[in-house]
Amino acid sequence: MPDSPAAPAAPGSTALDPAVAARLKRDPHGLVPAVAQQFDTGEVLMMGWMDDEALHRTLTTGRCTYWSRSRSEYWVKGDTSGHLQLVKSVALDCDGDTLLVKVDQIGAACHTGDRTCFDAGELALGGSPHQ
Repeated sequence: MPDSPAAPAAPGSTALDPAVAARLKRDPHGLVPAVAQQFDTGEVLMMGWMDDEALHRTLTTGRCTYWSRSRSEYWVKGDTSGHLQLVKSVALDCDGDTLLVKVDQIGAACHTGDRTCFDAGELALGGSPHQ
């Protein structure tokens, strides 16, 4: 993979289709949240960040590429862990500020080794545990 820049790619500076890029509403850092969902069960797996280049790579390679805010680099899910996300579809929400990436998750989605990043338990509603 090419060297990663120290910051996300500036809008319009990548090979992302200009029509897609024009629909994106990015945060001040040029990023859009991307929710990964298991394509056949609907299970929500994780949330990562994509800039225009990460989205372009995701759409063209069929593997999820994210921007790591902590490491300031691109990462392809599964390159180091072997826990791949094979892209089945990508959709932009009605506001253009969130991506839904339907994937076939191979192995754990969470860096903790859990199937999803949402396995820590539900938060209490109305002051009592929700079960």
